[in-house]
Amino acid sequence: MTSPPDRSEKLLDGVRVIDLTRILAGPYCTMLLGDLGADVIKIEVPDGGDDTRQWGPPFTEGGQSAYFLAANRNKRSLTLNLKSDRGMEILRALIQEGDVLIENFRAGTLEKWGLGYEQLQELKPDLIYCTVTGYGYTGPYRDRPGYDFVVQALGGFMSVTGPEDGEPYRAGIAIADLASGIYASNAVLASLFARERTGKGQRIDISLLDCQVALMSYVASNHLVSKNPPPRLGNAHPNIVPYEVFEAQDGYFAFAAGNDLQWATFCKAVDREVWVTDERFATNPARVENRTELAGLLNDFFSAHTVMHWIDLCESIGLPASPINTMDAVLADPQVIARELVMEVPHHTEGTVPLLRSPLNIPTAPSEVRYPPPTLGQHTDEILTELLSFDSEEIRSLRDQGVV
Repeated sequence: MTSPPDRSEKLLDGVRVIDLTRILAGPYCTMLLGDLGADVIKIEVPDGGDDTRQWGPPFTEGGQSAYFLAANRNKRSLTLNLKSDRGMEILRALIQEGDVLIENFRAGTLEKWGLGYEQLQELKPDLIYCTVTGYGYTGPYRDRPGYDFVVQALGGFMSVTGPEDGEPYRAGIAIADLASGIYASNAVLASLFARERTGKGQRIDISLLDCQVALMSYVASNHLVSKNPPPRLGNAHPNIVPYEVFEAQDGYFAFAAGNDLQWATFCKAVDREVWVTDERFATNPARVENRTELAGLLNDFFSAHTVMHWIDLCESIGLPASPINTMDAVLADPQVIARELVMEVPHHTEGTVPLLRSPLNIPTAPSEVRYPPPTLGQHTDEILTELLSFDSEEIRSLRDQGVV
């Protein structure tokens, strides 16, 4: 039996990622790889850098965008003018020093730069090349720009999100972008594993639309089986009842009885065994058919007591229930505190900045913030010296020419 890795050893030690991404989907992917120990070199345009550096407020006292901070820890920033010949020469040299190249330009951009997959294979045969685009490299939408909000609409998410009678809603977070980042990181990790066995690189084509459709999961399966377009149900579940938000005396809370045993347990605890024997509510399929009647009964019933009364009762009988927490309540929750999901990390210009901890909890090789979200071009000199052996005079010349 092999011993676990030393706690100082990171799972992706020795893996270098050349990161040509910006906004959210690509940066979220590269941040996850950085959390696992990869050396992520974030290449940004000298004039302004990643667009999200200007997305705000809120900004820190030193002017760092909260949005940018959320997706860019564990990276080093290098500025590079990719519109210059010298900038492209440096990019090619950096790619040769990398293991993974990730970009989220419009489909075909790198091909126009002479860096399509065939050229990249010649440059570095075992390179893993991942693109994250709105619609992928095939199909009639290939050349469209990809925006999370539009993909949520096109990919079906908004058709099942929002009140039954009212406008469709997008998710409160950029769910298509974030999911695409997670899927992309999975594909990169699988490709790195395969390269260890075969020595070969891979071409990865991640599409926001593909990922959003995949996220529809059981909702899409419901349609494939029934042939009926799934309706919007507000906070209700299409296949389980009760499984939604109810209103108590002083506010809303989430309540779920995920199976018939849980339903019977709840009914017994609140002296409503009649709901178990009522044929309309006795089984989950019956409750799904009669969801409106049951929701009305439960809302009337729950209105007699406070949210915490019902939370305490559900906890005592082992049923899932929760208040609808705002972010301040989330971050003050004892479980969130116990899991240390918020941290203050040293920052180049801010002293410290608050960040969420990586959810990739691997006790045998724990993640840590080796680099806080970088200031623009913070590591340019360091990277050019370390990887390409440039001296200070060469770097100064590049800066004078506007290349870095």
